[in-house]
Amino acid sequence: MSPLTPNPLSTLKISKYHIPAYQNFPNTSLRPYPLMIYHSAYPSSLSASTVEQHLSSVGVVQPAWRYTMYKQHHYHSTVDEVLVVVNGAAKLCFGGSVSNPDKVEAEVSKGDVMVVPAGVGHALIEDKGSFEMVGCYPEGSGNWDMCTGEDGEKDKNRKTIRELGWLKGDPMYRDQGPVVDVRE
Repeated sequence: MSPLTPNPLSTLKISKYHIPAYQNFPNTSLRPYPLMIYHSAYPSSLSASTVEQHLSSVGVVQPAWRYTMYKQHHYHSTVDEVLVVVNGAAKLCFGGSVSNPDKVEAEVSKGDVMVVPAGVGHALIEDKGSFEMVGCYPEGSGNWDMCTGEDGEKDKNRKTIRELGWLKGDPMYRDQGPVVDVRE
């Protein structure tokens, strides 16, 4: 049993974004799954260890690291990523570049959860104080890569991203929730 319970699904505010390909960043153009941000998904009493315990007990993703977000725009071609803010706040950019007219700039803070589909570029724009996340990948997914939009990456990774399955359930709520809703 997890020592942390997410806020009720009925109270969850969620933002969903489809971001077209930009330069060498595929973003959400290759699969039907949006970038999702669950706002205030966890109560403010969370800690990194209680988040890790909760996510592990749900069994959809496996916590892999604790860190901030890289300032370099990057994406993963081999896995979808789930990020949980466990401390502080930040301004993030999704879409591969701050010059992308279709980018999403999001202010996130402790308790927010982001579901980042493979191919979606992301980077830290501004740490607003002690920003830290727990980063997670799907159970059994193996290794993740780090692509930075170099020439040739988009074409090389296109097939890998297209063939990826989606998360087996919602990382926080398992059999229901936003991830399950977009899968149906």
